[in-house]
Amino acid sequence: MEWQLAGLWLLAYLTGSISSAVIVCRIMGLPDPRKFGSHNPGATNVLRLGGKKAAIFTLLGDMLKAIIPILIGYALDLHNRNLGWVGFMAFIGHLYPIYFRFKGGKGMATYFGALVALSPLLLAYCIVTWLVTAFFTRYASLASILSSFAVAAFGFYLDHKYFFPLFAMFLILTARHHRNIRNLWQGTERKITDKRSNDSQ
Repeated sequence: MEWQLAGLWLLAYLTGSISSAVIVCRIMGLPDPRKFGSHNPGATNVLRLGGKKAAIFTLLGDMLKAIIPILIGYALDLHNRNLGWVGFMAFIGHLYPIYFRFKGGKGMATYFGALVALSPLLLAYCIVTWLVTAFFTRYASLASILSSFAVAAFGFYLDHKYFFPLFAMFLILTARHHRNIRNLWQGTERKITDKRSNDSQ
């Protein structure tokens, strides 16, 4: 069982390292998201560069990077606590992809994917928190930070088995958004609706 878990962690990391944003942009003839816009290979930047269709494909691809390894874990009958760390490894792969010199995105979509496979209830709580925050503030970064914190807090009271990997992902998400936090504080953070012509970050 230990070698299965180690192998699945490696698979999750390698799967997470695949950049959906780069692949989608190449297929659709869009600018490289690592070189344009916010320079972040994620769905929000792809939305600004190529519109909703490209962003949806990117979002789904990034989610599947966590969903597939976790589903394999279910098939192998791994303990739920181990499945949480499988999702964490896919998340780490997205942030630090081996195929792209360890320079990846901020991880929110892959985090969503982990929740899809681990806990539909926590996923629903995360989506509601994200949508409400994004609707009222128009800041994707703030929505990501607050929703990941809310899920970790809610998960602690709901079920402890996923708390530690979820809390670890919240801490890393917050650290990855340090520039966004600074920009929010200074009032210079870009909103979801901003176009690439105004993008200087």
